[in-house]
Amino acid sequence: MTDPHIRKRDGEHPQSRDLSYPPLPQALVVPVYDNHTHLEIADGEDPLDYRVQLDRASSVGVRGVVQVGGDLETSRWSAEMAAREPRMLAAVAIHPNEAPRYEAAGQLDAAIAEIDQLASRPRVRAVGETGLDFFRTDESGRGAQFRSFEAHIEIAKKHGLAMQIHDRDAHAEVISTLRRSGAPEKTVFHCFSGDADMARLCADNGWYLSFAGTVTFKNAGNLRDALEAIPRSQILIETDAPYLTPVPYRGRPNAPYLIPHTLRFMADHLGTDVGLLAAQISSNTELVYGSWDAEPVTQETGSPYDKAIDSSDLA
Repeated sequence: MTDPHIRKRDGEHPQSRDLSYPPLPQALVVPVYDNHTHLEIADGEDPLDYRVQLDRASSVGVRGVVQVGGDLETSRWSAEMAAREPRMLAAVAIHPNEAPRYEAAGQLDAAIAEIDQLASRPRVRAVGETGLDFFRTDESGRGAQFRSFEAHIEIAKKHGLAMQIHDRDAHAEVISTLRRSGAPEKTVFHCFSGDADMARLCADNGWYLSFAGTVTFKNAGNLRDALEAIPRSQILIETDAPYLTPVPYRGRPNAPYLIPHTLRFMADHLGTDVGLLAAQISSNTELVYGSWDAEPVTQETGSPYDKAIDSSDLA
């Protein structure tokens, strides 16, 4: 890794896990976007610089990404890199599992205030990922999660930005919070994990569902049912890299260049042409986040972005 801000993926790697990056897939004819990725998180036996990640993605028809923060450090990094990199937009937030930690340190209000400031920066197009997670956070931390989530909803509406929701084992509570607080106009359920009934409810509210590599997993029938239930005008696609690598490479490091596997699986399941689905998703993504070309990027002398990339990394 050439960038000092890159952090290692949390947790120990199982000994049986293949830590090599999968090969490049066949390129898409009609390009799409990865609307949720974490390029600041290193994974694999030979972690890839974020610029190499983007070069690989471009080579297979993934024309841009939304780089997503989850705390102050990663939100700052996301906003800074998006300002320099034309293939990247940024989302900034305090992740629901981070909210109780900031609260315990007496820093949640200050952290939310800084997210509000970051949300006004050029090429920051979303507030996220925010929401509720009842899987990793017990009842003692849920008050902080709700307070943080509601504050992020207001930040998104204040700045006219999309909002990316993290929802784990908290479907009913997330929906009731959105209804109580008033959801932002462009609300995205990142890595959607509900069923067809929830998908129809989201559709009725005009919310978008973003499907990750999990939709390809054998035991994810609920996600495939949801994919069938949601209008195609409300479908997005993501990696959540370096996590949730699609079949046939499940368990290996994930990256934006692997989007074609998920897209082709989705098109096959829906019985539609890959190019038609890609065109629809690409249009949906630009409706939510705007154009990647709408705001200019800046080149800062001496930044990590100036460093050369070894073209052999694209192989």
